[in-house]
Amino acid sequence: MNYSYPISLDWSTEEIVKVVQFFEAIEKVYQIGMKRNELMEKYRKFKEVVPSIGEEKKLFREFEEVSGFSSYKAVKRMKENKEDILIKI
Repeated sequence: MNYSYPISLDWSTEEIVKVVQFFEAIEKVYQIGMKRNELMEKYRKFKEVVPSIGEEKKLFREFEEVSGFSSYKAVKRMKENKEDILIKI
């Protein structure tokens, strides 16, 4: 994969790491799958950095444009399932 993750220059290094780890998790969901609870934890940390729904949608859209991976679909599937199953798209 040869693309950049959407990040803000206003974020601290720790915040950038949380966001990048979330987008790496989305890649994993598409490539090999990920346990729901693991994805949920990555999303929870992402939301600590990006609490705004509007900013979340913007970042999801930017990531999908460069990667082809839909964060929205992955998060939706994660929220639909209540058990710790393998999430794969």
